[in-house]
Order: sequence, then structure tokens, then C-alpha cells
Amino acid sequence: MSRPIRFEEFQFVGDKRSQIVYDLDLPGLDKAIIDELMESERFICFGPDTLNEARNRGYKPHSSIREAQDSESL
Repeated sequence: MSRPIRFEEFQFVGDKRSQIVYDLDLPGLDKAIIDELMESERFICFGPDTLNEARNRGYKPHSSIREAQDSESL
């Protein structure tokens, strides 16, 4: 999936409404989710751009991130 405009340099983007973080580099991520998030203008990026930083701010990983982590641990 290509990254949204203004987010070319970021891997993780969070939804302020649901406190869910998405990994823009995962191939299984539904583009419609990110399109809707960008349209809503209720998103956040993290500095540093890491999953740990998103978690520190109270965001939970989207199921696609958890599935990717589970498949890596096999």
C-alpha cells in the first residue's frame, strides 16, 4: 500500500477516535480504512515513528499488526 500524502516518511498512523494504530507498510492492511481515516482528519503520527511510541501514548495495534507479529513468531 502506498502511504498517504504528508505521511510518506511515517510507518505508523493512529486513529484518535478509536485509539488504534495502523502499520502503513503491512501488505494486508485495507486501503479503505486508511482512506476513511485521512478523510476524517482524526489521525496522529508518532515521533519517534515506532509501535512502542504509539503504545506509550495509549494506542493499541490494529489486528493486522498482531497477525503479522504472530506469524513472525512461528
